[in-house]
Amino acid sequence: MATKSSSFDVIIIGGGATGLWSALDLALRGAKVLVLERNFIGSGTSGKFHGLLHSGARYVVTDPKSARECIEENTILSRIIPHTIEDTSGYFVSITKEDEEYKEKFIDGLKKSGIPYEEVPVGEALKEEPKLSREVKTVIEVPDKVIFGLDTLVTIEVAAYNYGALFLENNEVIEIREANDVLEIKTYDKISGETHTFKSSVVINAAGPWAHKVAKAAGIKVDMMPTAGTMVMLARRLTRRVINRMRVPSDGDILVPYDNVSIMGTTAFVVEDPDNVSIPESDIEFLIDEGATMVPELKKLPIITSYISIRPLVKFEESGKHDMKAERLATRDFQIHIHERPKNFISVVGGKFTTARLMGEKIGDVVAEILGINKSSKTRETRLTEYKLDELSKNINIDKDILNRVLSIIYNGMDYGRSKILNYVLVQYYIQKNIRNLIWN
Repeated sequence: MATKSSSFDVIIIGGGATGLWSALDLALRGAKVLVLERNFIGSGTSGKFHGLLHSGARYVVTDPKSARECIEENTILSRIIPHTIEDTSGYFVSITKEDEEYKEKFIDGLKKSGIPYEEVPVGEALKEEPKLSREVKTVIEVPDKVIFGLDTLVTIEVAAYNYGALFLENNEVIEIREANDVLEIKTYDKISGETHTFKSSVVINAAGPWAHKVAKAAGIKVDMMPTAGTMVMLARRLTRRVINRMRVPSDGDILVPYDNVSIMGTTAFVVEDPDNVSIPESDIEFLIDEGATMVPELKKLPIITSYISIRPLVKFEESGKHDMKAERLATRDFQIHIHERPKNFISVVGGKFTTARLMGEKIGDVVAEILGINKSSKTRETRLTEYKLDELSKNINIDKDILNRVLSIIYNGMDYGRSKILNYVLVQYYIQKNIRNLIWN
């Protein structure tokens, strides 16, 4: 269990998927870890994507390295966190002559990237997915899956917590500086209104699209390309599988069956300030039209909500030399920067929810070398389990009335599946409450 302290081996800034996998990786190696999050765990990009666990097929032509990473992580995550994943499979479908012309390159890329695939006769595909457009010309099946965001994040968070990592929400970093061979981080606590100072041997900037703002607090610059994408959530699940448009990666090319709803995505446009982005009305209309090209019934469904996800993409310098937009050409791979000053300050840029475990492993390797930890990463072999309030109550003081109410709903009625979110939110709440007591009381 965690111990009371304000000095750590490693402080990770950012409570998204990358920060959480890094925390788990380093806690498993025996490091003393604190994660600082300015809002709450999963409140940024990791809680606002489309839910696809990539097979890598999307990137086989334009970004083969990322494609190979995706298929490997798809396999690993399916093994270690199966309760957060639905093995839906995915179809890539061609509609137009231009889509058909892309087919040869696409299949060649699948072969080179080691992604298993099968060409499905159109008639058979229409039996499997009767809502597909009758204009579909070719169907290629790949191992796309759906990964549930909150389920995954809470699973990693609780596992890391049980290995000793601490998570402090509502603490925004306002200053980072070197002091006597350690790094001092000053935060503003949105709950208490106080400022706190933490000390650490190593600091990891895993703030996603806000990484350049965190770097600025350390007096340095990190080049990146925050890129917004609009998603539209529709009122019903339309397909069993993920449906992708078989063409060069572009806007409006994916429909994800996320539990009982459908999520249509996405667009891409570079933004200067991730905190000041609104959804262009034209994006919603565009996504509905593009989605209906693959699944016509989509146009008849009510829209539940729409939201924006900000991708922390690696800055791409060669825009203008290609037909594609820079935000589509930019790699979905990631980069780890070890800055000269402040010493032992590390920034990570790029990546995806699918590859966040790999990012945590690579970050862990860098930090272990700095700290002299002679232990290798264990996350690819460590099976993580689903945690529930009743299990957490064994080592955290949980209000018995709330516990009994939630357990009654979860285990004794028809709303078992729907109440999982409540379980996860309360798990996070009580962990956070306990951590604040550990650090300051």
